[in-house]
Amino acid sequence: MKLPYGVSDFKKMRTENYLYIDKTEYIQKLEEISSDYLFFMRPRRFGKSLFLSTLQYYYDLNHQDQFKKLFSDLYIGNNPTELRNSYFILKLNFSGLNTDTKEKLAASFRVRLREGVIEAIKKYQIYFDNPTEIIEDVKRVDDISAILQFFISAVKQTDKKIYLIVDEYDHFANDIIAMGDEDFYKGIIRATGFVRDFYETVKIGTESVIDKIFITGISPIMLDDLTSGFNISTNLTMNPIVNEMLGFTEAEVREIISSLELEVDNQELIEILRENYNGYLFNQRSQQRVYNPDMVFYFFNQWQMTGTYPEDLIDDNVKTDYGRLNRLIKNQENRKTLEKIILNEGIVADIITKFSFDRMYDQEYFVSLLFYMGLLTIKGTKYAKIKLGIPNYVTKTIFWEYFERKLREEYNIEYNTEQLAKSIWELGIDGELKPFLEYISKNVLKQLSNRDLVSFDEKYIKVLLFSYLITSNLYHPISEREVENGYIDIYLEKDIRMPDVNYEWILELKYLKKSERHKLDKVKKEGLEQLKNYAASRSNNTGENIKQALIIFIGKDEYLIEELDRELT
Repeated sequence: MKLPYGVSDFKKMRTENYLYIDKTEYIQKLEEISSDYLFFMRPRRFGKSLFLSTLQYYYDLNHQDQFKKLFSDLYIGNNPTELRNSYFILKLNFSGLNTDTKEKLAASFRVRLREGVIEAIKKYQIYFDNPTEIIEDVKRVDDISAILQFFISAVKQTDKKIYLIVDEYDHFANDIIAMGDEDFYKGIIRATGFVRDFYETVKIGTESVIDKIFITGISPIMLDDLTSGFNISTNLTMNPIVNEMLGFTEAEVREIISSLELEVDNQELIEILRENYNGYLFNQRSQQRVYNPDMVFYFFNQWQMTGTYPEDLIDDNVKTDYGRLNRLIKNQENRKTLEKIILNEGIVADIITKFSFDRMYDQEYFVSLLFYMGLLTIKGTKYAKIKLGIPNYVTKTIFWEYFERKLREEYNIEYNTEQLAKSIWELGIDGELKPFLEYISKNVLKQLSNRDLVSFDEKYIKVLLFSYLITSNLYHPISEREVENGYIDIYLEKDIRMPDVNYEWILELKYLKKSERHKLDKVKKEGLEQLKNYAASRSNNTGENIKQALIIFIGKDEYLIEELDRELT
């Protein structure tokens, strides 16, 4: 059975022997919702396009004869609804439009809409009296709303209804916002903007032949600005009913592992997948967290090609998508908020369900955008507010890479790849901690400004160390690992792909300002006592080569290492 990595066509998956995880029960659930106009957001590469393709083949009246072949062994095949194969499908995708200027965006939007309408007319031409004439009218007209109106008027002459599917509805808006061009954005969304006109025409169409609408994207970036023109949709994004509609539950991941019949310890494998790709929750009342499906299929696609764990656990396509993060932190406040999130591994905040450009750089809007992008997820509640945190290890590395890159750019820090790699190698192979700390001290800490030292603390140092440790594949750094007697600041667990690593590390971090040097003995005593408590924890008595060290940084140009001998029981 083939893995559908990068495949989002439902029919292709069902007819060409691809592995398919059955999500069709949600077709029934969506019909049971008391709204026909649905709005649903998920992070990039989270299975949205595949689900839209599933809806398309289920509801398309031109696929009645293929229903049994495509759906017979799925939930919805055994529990079909009355609306199956009963609609004209108008499917639009607004990704990849030209956002260089307002005029170029309008032109590419027009082309995309015209192509979608013409494709639909050709597809259902037997139902129209004069399909060729309708197509010619659509080609002739330049007004975006008129293009859609021609199709609506034509369908009125039949006894059929339209199911409108819009994918990547916000793609072009996100690009414009990332550029920071407020006038550009307002010119297309508000007042007489062509995007607003389009959605107003859609709304008018619901009074006649547009019977159902399903819109997807990443964030509700235009909802607030489109309210008066398109105020009929129900936002399902954070509804607990659809928490597991996209993404994989752990049971579904186990199903994938079982179907692939890999010669590996399944429990060990599930723990690796859980730590790296799981953790997404879209409603605080939901019980199950879900895995990023693209990352899971990337992992197994690499495994099938190499017969072992991927060299890089992060799909390059995901890294590219998160490159948008750099464009969103051009202003100082967003940068401060992002660093706060990195240092604390989360933040307490409200999630905004409707965005407006006017407040795009407010902290709560920026944090909400990180949630919609999948860089943060719901971890729980605190003080009756939602506590957001980083969903998994892979996402943490994206933040750590940002932090390291920011330091290099801001302080012109030279990155000596070989020297850094050698220092981490000595840490793992020879059990020598000093070379790595010496590299960080000389090449990074001493470059920081006095301004940075004002708010400098152990969290800052921890993130800084993590940011450089991930450049090597030797270790899987864990922050605040819980043991019976406390939380380990940094646990350097050897990467499962690197069996030759000899030493794992338990590191306790302390930081003193130069003016606090008189506290050194006290801090040292406290730190060593904490290490002893960690050593006594049963969960750390699993290996012979776990080294322990207390690291005390004093200012930005001095550090002290105290290693603790550990007797294992």
